[in-house]
Amino acid sequence: METTELKEKLKQQIIDYLNLIDVEPEDLKNDSPLFGPDGELGLDSIDSVELLVLLEREYKLKITDPKEGRKVLVDVNSMAEYITENQRS
Repeated sequence: METTELKEKLKQQIIDYLNLIDVEPEDLKNDSPLFGPDGELGLDSIDSVELLVLLEREYKLKITDPKEGRKVLVDVNSMAEYITENQRS
């Protein structure tokens, strides 16, 4: 899957997994932080667990190290990069 296509798919999956009712994929910027006060969505630790579940269910990637999880779940770009680098065909 091409990176642009993957990012668009990820945006929709984030919206679906987190039940973000008033958010559309085009509302999410690839480089906007997902978490914290500066985050576009203002996600919290419970949301991070849901995103880790998304990675495991949809991409067969399990992250158990919290430090690694924090690096992967920064923004859509970092999530797509992690998937591309770690997914085995």
